Amino acid sequence: MTRILRWLIALGLVPICIGATRAAFDVLLGSLAAREFWIAFAGGVLAWILIFLTLPKPLWLYVAGHELTHAVWGLLFGAKVKSLRATSKGGQVVLSHSNTLIALAPYFFPFYTGLLTLLALIVRWAWPHPWIDPLFHFGLGGTYAFHFTLTGWILRIRQSDLSGEGYLLSAMVIWLGNVAIGLLAVPLLTGNGSCYGTLTTAFEYTGRTLDFILHGVGHVLHRVAAMRAG
Repeated sequence: MTRILRWLIALGLVPICIGATRAAFDVLLGSLAAREFWIAFAGGVLAWILIFLTLPKPLWLYVAGHELTHAVWGLLFGAKVKSLRATSKGGQVVLSHSNTLIALAPYFFPFYTGLLTLLALIVRWAWPHPWIDPLFHFGLGGTYAFHFTLTGWILRIRQSDLSGEGYLLSAMVIWLGNVAIGLLAVPLLTGNGSCYGTLTTAFEYTGRTLDFILHGVGHVLHRVAAMRAG
């Protein structure tokens, strides 16, 4: 029964994922005018890719961030952290209870990007300076690329987080989580639009997608009924 419920939830997330993705595409296109941000961000991405391709992979650092993400999201949902360990070969965090978001958070929430953002906010409050933003944006690109590349690297190995939640549901939640972060972060970082506006657009696109799917299903059912009647 749990497997069937997960499949139903995953299928229910499909139109939301499509709507959010279309809204995210609009946001990205509208933010291209913020050249200073994107140049600094791209510089950070390229710097990390160069490190990733030429130097040993810092797997312990990634695993530590992965397990800490489980722990942080567990705390947000009221769980208690009983134990946590991380090595270059793998890690484990034991929580008093878990759920789908806690289990999948490391795959859509970039821990070190969040940590850098918190640090940048503190520095900007304590010591505002014009060069802080370019450095912050460069760091965002580097830490997000770190998260993206090493998550992809780790996913080559069977992950109990994904198999435990079901691969289809995991895919939907991870995709939606990554897109949602972009929907909220890009307007704040580039000054293009607002979080409310992008979320409203995402809901509108989701409604259109759902209408399209329901219309298509209704059309197919009508054709099947007509064929049987004939």
